[in-house]
Amino acid sequence: MTQTQPQPWVDGLTIWRVLAATASRFGQQDALVFPALNLRWTYAEFLRRVDEAAAGLLGLGLARGDHVAVWATNVPEWVVLQFATARIGAVLVTINPAYREHELRYVLAQSDAAALFLVDRFKTSDYFAILANAVPELAGSQPGRLAAAEFPCLRWVVSLRGSSPSGAISFDEMLARGRALLPPPELDSLESSLSPQDPINIQYTSGTTGFPKAATLSHRNLLLNAYYVGECQRLGPADRMCIPVPFYHCFGCVLGTLCAVVHGAAMIIPADAFHATATLEAIERERATVIYGVPTMFIAELQDASFGRRDLRSLRTGIMAGSPCPIEVMRQVVERMGASQMTIAYGQTEASPVITQTRVDDPLELRVETVGRPLPGVEVKLVEPGTGRTLGDNEQGELCARGHVVMLGYYKNPEATAEAIDAEGWLHTGDLATRLSNGYYKITGRIKDMVIRGGENIYPREIEEFLYTHPAIEQAAVVGVPDPKYVEELCAWIKLKAGQVLTEEEVREFCRGHLAHYKVPRYVRFVDAFPQTVTGKIQKFRIREQMMQELGLQEQRTA
Repeated sequence: MTQTQPQPWVDGLTIWRVLAATASRFGQQDALVFPALNLRWTYAEFLRRVDEAAAGLLGLGLARGDHVAVWATNVPEWVVLQFATARIGAVLVTINPAYREHELRYVLAQSDAAALFLVDRFKTSDYFAILANAVPELAGSQPGRLAAAEFPCLRWVVSLRGSSPSGAISFDEMLARGRALLPPPELDSLESSLSPQDPINIQYTSGTTGFPKAATLSHRNLLLNAYYVGECQRLGPADRMCIPVPFYHCFGCVLGTLCAVVHGAAMIIPADAFHATATLEAIERERATVIYGVPTMFIAELQDASFGRRDLRSLRTGIMAGSPCPIEVMRQVVERMGASQMTIAYGQTEASPVITQTRVDDPLELRVETVGRPLPGVEVKLVEPGTGRTLGDNEQGELCARGHVVMLGYYKNPEATAEAIDAEGWLHTGDLATRLSNGYYKITGRIKDMVIRGGENIYPREIEEFLYTHPAIEQAAVVGVPDPKYVEELCAWIKLKAGQVLTEEEVREFCRGHLAHYKVPRYVRFVDAFPQTVTGKIQKFRIREQMMQELGLQEQRTA
């Protein structure tokens, strides 16, 4: 039975208009809280800082349609920039903080980024040093006059934290330029010319060709997703959302920050990157009612040494998503953490990101064993791979979605866009699913050769192609194997060239210098041959089965 849904108040608005409306209603309530930084901004204060940053962007000469890249962890300036770029109609390009030099170079060039905002370092990554190698022209340039042959659009580099490298300016210096050069009325005039259908965000999602594809999303894509995802959790201005998931991912910047603004809730950010103890402390200290995370995060929280003494009674709901959710973990979050109305969401970046979600009043069985039903305004169908024939209940097929969730397309990649979105507007997810007779879905597998490690999407071909660059490696095959902590881990089978010798650790070290940490294979095996079909195609499922048997691994039941 189709239920009548209230008209989303955000439909027809831009992201900044939604923030302004929320600030006018809940101006003195908490908007953004970073407990570790002793930072607490009300919605009125947050709106003011967004406007200052928007003026600063214009002071740099950035304009509607320009691409502004952010390479940073969960810092306050990230959230400010998310809304400030939307304020002037610039496109926010989100860069994974774990990216290394070759990945950064690819994204800066492919996205046509006009500006790059970055922190100084994170864990073992010295961002300034990586940037200096990727863009050597920066050191000898004047701020705003960068001329790099590989990145012809890139003009500005802005440091969000620490001292600014040569050729860059600080975030505070950008704000000063805005105050000096721009009268505030110009902002309102500019914003009124924007359309909800304008592209506003580029998020990179791993591709089968070895490099990420740039999913381009609009104000409307993101706002309607944030609205309905919040409705599924029954969010309101009394809610306080603990957001330990990364901002660069849709989970953080759509289901997290944008969802909070749409519903007037507070954003509580435990740390600049996930830390189980800090997350639990933030929930307790700030009386969070909502908790987000990928299964790996919840496992870490449940196993944290401080868990037993925490007062988590404020928790009510939240979202577990980002990778297949083990049913037992979901049950423990409901029973031990007390998030009795916890939900599971399913989707992908190309879908803004949520396609289906469970609801807070669903029976527990549906909330832990399925990925829910479609969001309002979203059509979902299952088709037979190869033929495209539409399937019925309890038949396994590829899940396809149509409606407000579907991205505008892949930036500068019409061929990949046409492969993902058919002529009738259906987004082909590459995921296999079944539909129950009650309209709820279960994800049963993946057509695409993808591994999801701790919520990070990894395409093995990217890693295989990189391994082929090692002079001693003749052939490589990378698969995912079950893991109790990350749900999946990477395993690489490698055939060496005649007369060559390598160790497992040498392979991992080779990867560490060039790939994000989560793309470094945990398991490495040297082989003389691969299981193959008669046509010579490597049978990766055989590799997976053999590794599971060798390592004593078992699949976890998931929704």
